[in-house]
Amino acid sequence: MTDSPRPRDPRTALVDRWRDTLLAARSGAPGPGPLPYAENLLARWDEPQRRYHTTAHLTAVLDRIDTLAPYAADVHAVRLAAWFHDAVYRPDRTENEERSAALAERALPEAGVGEAVTAEVARLVRLTVTHDPAEGDGNGEVLCDADLAVLAGSPQEYAAYAAQVREEYGFVPDEAFRAGRADVLRQLLALPRLFRTPHGAEEWEARARHNLATELELLGPPSGPR
Repeated sequence: MTDSPRPRDPRTALVDRWRDTLLAARSGAPGPGPLPYAENLLARWDEPQRRYHTTAHLTAVLDRIDTLAPYAADVHAVRLAAWFHDAVYRPDRTENEERSAALAERALPEAGVGEAVTAEVARLVRLTVTHDPAEGDGNGEVLCDADLAVLAGSPQEYAAYAAQVREEYGFVPDEAFRAGRADVLRQLLALPRLFRTPHGAEEWEARARHNLATELELLGPPSGPR
């Protein structure tokens, strides 16, 4: 009887995924070794202020991109955008997406990625501000659906996600957090469609809306003037 193979360490698996994606995005062009870039990005995703926006979130988004890959025009650019979309994350700041896109614009050319792919990655990162890709923007639809798929988890998974978000904003008083979070939930529920890919619309839309509506109800009615 042979021993079962040991599962790969999650961090090693992420490094391997970064290497494969970066090399594919170079399209044969020369460039430096991928490892230092992976280490820099993973260090960012491991920062102590993060509770939800961690390497677990990065892994989940990459997994969902794998599922949605047939809808993307350039899946390598989408995967690179996933790596960078929350690479800069401070919950007390509002310019995280812009700073993450700027990081991609600096790092990717140095890593051997061409101008067109770099521009597409930065565009996709900036798109995660609104999660509202234009009709026919396959790359944008895949990234945004993959990022929002957490909303369609089981009740237990969604509750864990919501708790992690609250932990990230632990510096915000309860009443202010409830008001801000409720605004975000209402904005999401007001969208005609949360998910743009056929898979996302069929598999995730209904569950996500149910989860969002449930959280909004649990937050309670908006506070009136005193």
